[in-house]
Amino acid sequence: MSDSDDKMLAKAKAFFERAQKVAETDNFEYAIDLYLEGLRCVPEAVEEGHIPLCELGLRRRGKGGKKASVLERVKHLRGKTPLDCLLNAEYLFVKNTDHLPYAEAMLKSAVAGGYNKTADWIANFIFQANNASEKPSLQTYLLLKDSYITLGQFDKALAACRWAIKLKPDDEKLADEYQDLSAELTVARGRYDQEGDFRQSIKDRESQEKFQAQQSVVKTEDYCITAVEDARKALAAEPDLPKIIFNLADALADLRTDQAENEAVELLENTYKAKSDFSYEQRAGQIRIKQLKRKVGEAEAALEINPDDAQAKSCISELSALLDSAELEHYRLCVENYPTDLRAKYEYALRLLRNEQYDEAIPLFQDAQRDPRHKISAMDKIGLCFFMKGWFADAIDIFTQAINSYELKEDDIAKELRYNLARSYEQQGDAEKALQIYRKIAQLDFAYKDVHKRIDELRKTGKQEN
Repeated sequence: MSDSDDKMLAKAKAFFERAQKVAETDNFEYAIDLYLEGLRCVPEAVEEGHIPLCELGLRRRGKGGKKASVLERVKHLRGKTPLDCLLNAEYLFVKNTDHLPYAEAMLKSAVAGGYNKTADWIANFIFQANNASEKPSLQTYLLLKDSYITLGQFDKALAACRWAIKLKPDDEKLADEYQDLSAELTVARGRYDQEGDFRQSIKDRESQEKFQAQQSVVKTEDYCITAVEDARKALAAEPDLPKIIFNLADALADLRTDQAENEAVELLENTYKAKSDFSYEQRAGQIRIKQLKRKVGEAEAALEINPDDAQAKSCISELSALLDSAELEHYRLCVENYPTDLRAKYEYALRLLRNEQYDEAIPLFQDAQRDPRHKISAMDKIGLCFFMKGWFADAIDIFTQAINSYELKEDDIAKELRYNLARSYEQQGDAEKALQIYRKIAQLDFAYKDVHKRIDELRKTGKQEN
């Protein structure tokens, strides 16, 4: 990587960190601008830029944020370069995350600019959203098909084409293209049998991993101490400015010591009591959870060194219970204070599920389905809640709906859904259907969970009955 690339990465990181802190003060407009400036430096920063920016848009909407004005729409409808068009479309999308055409404009621009990682991310988002729509768009599926072809992802292009055919079953041109894509996919998969292409795929993966590693910045102890000192001085000068308070809390948390983390929590909680602004309590909760996760990790590391250490085992159990309780209360408060935040509802429902509070979790998961990012996962968890309650017929309905809504059929999510469906049939007493599904999973991934054991047991039981 050149010095110029390093500088752009550092510049983008500074914008993203600033944007995150500004967002915590609910200054959404400024945070959006900062995220976009960072993405202008590194357009492929999906995890660091695009995803948190879209999450910011959902949070902004939950707090009553308005859609882009007519003047804003006119200003951001076009651009001189693909990057300009991408960021302009993203600006509009963040301000109206329900309007899929803005996301589609982002996809077109990302493909045109060769920003393949970004294009893949937004295409997957659009795919999920279109599938979840009451009236899926044929044109959207066609756009996805063409985009995935450009990206060389023929499996996803084939899936998009299949969904398009469902909407237009008599279209001979689509049927022909589906056959062509099937052939392309077969050829593409066959290339992995060739030594050169296989080695190239490994090389490409290693390059991507190296790129990701270069984007992660490890803060040294000296850096963290200096950051705390600077933040203390800034707070002394402007003690009521929210961003300064958050800056000091974050700097203290970065020291990763009990004393510093406790001071950060105390600062935020005192500010919450004085200002009655839940964003301070929310950040305090995040730091408490982080602190407990760190302690659990340290205890687990000690147990690895000495597996017979009974005290370490007890410590892990106690800390894990504290972490579970802290997360449950944290997300309960988030939902209580931000009732339209779908991500908070999903996270709270997960904790309720872990604590076997199924009746409380189900309606939250049902609400969380409205967020396309969590739709399939939320459906899976609803089915799991029904399963744990013994409502096996209802679990079967939900898992089946999720499988039909999910466009990929061979990834881990698809296997999890099928496994849960088979378990539901098994518990309902329909061994034949359960066995049929387990067999399909085993044909795809023989080592998946305990599938092969369940197949053996069901076949053994079937023979005994005969």
